[in-house]
Amino acid sequence: MKKYKCDVCEWVYDPAVGDPDGGIAAGTAFEDLPDGWVCPVCGVGKSDFSPVE
Repeated sequence: MKKYKCDVCEWVYDPAVGDPDGGIAAGTAFEDLPDGWVCPVCGVGKSDFSPVE
């Protein structure tokens, strides 16, 4: 699964880790995150993330 980086604060969403503080289990692909999910660091939405090459 691909990692995604926040375009604003550069926090990286790693699907192997998930977002435990946000209630997202490890193994959750970025594409499967709920629409209302936001960056745990700066609060922007999924549209402000880019895939890590």
